[in-house]
Amino acid sequence: MTDPPRYVVPSATDATTVLRRLARDGWSTREGFAVAEPGWDLAAARLVLFGRIPDAETVRLAILAAARGAGVVAIVDPATELGRALVDDLSRLGPVHRDPDEAPESDTESVLSRLIPEQRALLERLADGETIAAAAAAEFLSLRTANRRIAQAREALGVRTTREAVLAYLRQRRSD
Repeated sequence: MTDPPRYVVPSATDATTVLRRLARDGWSTREGFAVAEPGWDLAAARLVLFGRIPDAETVRLAILAAARGAGVVAIVDPATELGRALVDDLSRLGPVHRDPDEAPESDTESVLSRLIPEQRALLERLADGETIAAAAAAEFLSLRTANRRIAQAREALGVRTTREAVLAYLRQRRSD
């Protein structure tokens, strides 16, 4: 399973092109970015949300939907402040496409393959609820080395926080 599609396009025509292709590929589409589904992880639903991005609140809703595993097709000029903010935030979750004719690659490099075994082991322990100090001790690493490895994992995964790194790790592990 690959990352959900993330598109930021300037016009409704471009969005329609993308949505038609995604629908042919088995994605269900729904207008609007508010998510009422009770479960957190939407990746298995193969849901793509789409619509215009008129304000910062809609940017927030689109980012939240993408973080929960939904695909996003946002209609906003990527050169505007809102467009740049949306692209920047979506990029932390994975690749963002701006060309409506660019299809997401089905055999993209696994996120996990970018991590060294020590990083994967630490993220696995953090996902199981251990602290960084406990995970470091269990992996026979100093706390400083563990923190450095986790910082490198965050960079490799393109996220800012350790929590985001653990979530990205879990999402990819489930899909592999």
